[in-house]
Amino acid sequence: MITKLNALSFKKLQQQEIDGAYLYGKIARITKNVRERETLLAISSDEYGHAAVFEKYTCRKLKPRRFRICCYTLAAHILGYTFLIKLLERSEDLGIGIYENEISRIPELEQILDEEEIHEQKLLSMLDEERLHYVGDMVLGMNDALVELTGALAGYTLAMQNTHIIAMAGLITGVSATLSMAASGYLSSREAGQKNAVKSSVYTGLAYLITVALLIIPYLILPSGRYLWALGITLLTAVAIIACFNFYISIAKGRSFWHGFFVMAGISMGVAAISFAVGLIVKNVLGIDL
Repeated sequence: MITKLNALSFKKLQQQEIDGAYLYGKIARITKNVRERETLLAISSDEYGHAAVFEKYTCRKLKPRRFRICCYTLAAHILGYTFLIKLLERSEDLGIGIYENEISRIPELEQILDEEEIHEQKLLSMLDEERLHYVGDMVLGMNDALVELTGALAGYTLAMQNTHIIAMAGLITGVSATLSMAASGYLSSREAGQKNAVKSSVYTGLAYLITVALLIIPYLILPSGRYLWALGITLLTAVAIIACFNFYISIAKGRSFWHGFFVMAGISMGVAAISFAVGLIVKNVLGIDL
């Protein structure tokens, strides 16, 4: 007998299966690899079958949640389908405990559990998205921008004490460093014998430039006298960027979120603190007011 609580759990799982089936079908349409497309369509078909099993017990016919589907589809285009697929699989893994607890009373669940494990194996062997090959380049660009520009902005803040002047100096520093980083990335990749040295440098430079833009925004929008507020928002932005990027890596590459987060945050904030102190010392020693 299925309790009311289990019926609610099954409804949630049914909704996940419906959403997953629809999303796997959409991802299959955007992937260029024929083998990957066939695998995703087969998994989508299985997910619809799982939803039909749960429908027998919930006695409700559910539809895909359109808003969530749109958000996930947008994420697939921006962050890559590997990230989305692994996020979906993680969500489904959370329901496995419910499957296992109900196997004795619902015989279909054993087959569903077996198929979910097969899906995971197929997906792990299938996923080889190009952009994941350049994660190292993105890490290099983003981390370098976080360390260098956060430190520079912290130093400029005490030395200049004017958000508009700090923003100008930060932009000049950031754009120059972006070009330098992209060029260095290209030369390094070419010397290492990589075939896609240009693409590698683009990923590095783009990650650097986006990080620079996000860090400088507070200085551009706040009044000139609010330089300490701007610095505070910039530091919070840096922490948010680190958190978002490490969440992406933890899903897409299966790495530890907290280890990567604390390492990157510790380095960035440490350099910012040192630069802040240097800016204070330079200002007092040289006695320059801007």
